[in-house]
Amino acid sequence: VFVIVPVILQVDERTGRISLDLCGESLDLSAEQDNSELGKRKKKTKKTFMPRLEPLPLLLLCVCLCGQIEPVDTAEFMNAASECKLDIIDRYLEDGGNPNAHDELKRTALHRACLEGHAPVVQMLLGKGADINLKDQLGSRAIHWACRGGNLTVVEVLKSHGADLNVRDKLHSTPLHVATRTGHTSIVEYLLSCGALINSRDREGDTALHDAVRLNRYKIVKLLIVAGADTKIKNHEGLTAVQQVKQWQFDIVETLQRLEKLRKVGVLSPSNNSGEE
Repeated sequence: VFVIVPVILQVDERTGRISLDLCGESLDLSAEQDNSELGKRKKKTKKTFMPRLEPLPLLLLCVCLCGQIEPVDTAEFMNAASECKLDIIDRYLEDGGNPNAHDELKRTALHRACLEGHAPVVQMLLGKGADINLKDQLGSRAIHWACRGGNLTVVEVLKSHGADLNVRDKLHSTPLHVATRTGHTSIVEYLLSCGALINSRDREGDTALHDAVRLNRYKIVKLLIVAGADTKIKNHEGLTAVQQVKQWQFDIVETLQRLEKLRKVGVLSPSNNSGEE
């Protein structure tokens, strides 16, 4: 007669560890063996066969308990792109997930990774077939989102994969417009060094220089002018970038003059003169 003592699986929820206690072996029970002898052999076996196993990874714990790994859904994949969780992205794609999946605004995982500045994610997605030219609802592509995010490495990765540095969104904004508006000087400098069109105009007729002047991006203004930006181009309001400077200066002077008059009549005290209305 053979007795099979089962293997017991114990899980310590606090440590995430698995240990296997081998509680017995196949025993040959003959007519000469009494119960006390059997008890001794069981006791001896329990002491002899009790291996100490190393802790297993939590992922393997899930496999042991559930028999399979939960598939990654699209929402989890999209969030993983924003949070640089390469293992989740890899599982999703290995299971046949669509690398060009997008949210309700048609923003793809590649768009999100570009905005957040996750170069390893961008590399992985492009290597797995993500379309570098897909547009969101506003016509922005990966290169626009990268320029908005401000990570130079991501922009360089996109450039190495053939991204168009002069592509326009629905507002006719180029990557140079976007980098200028968001104040990413290093991106502007890189785009100019790669030959981006410096005098492209958006839907309002503004060049990057118009944007830089209006938003007080002094370093970018200098970069653009040194790179040859045309200061005579007029936007749809008939203003050049230089004329915007003059208008801005006039507004500031007028504001200061009003504050000075208010201070003289006692409405403002010198201690409250912050230069703001």
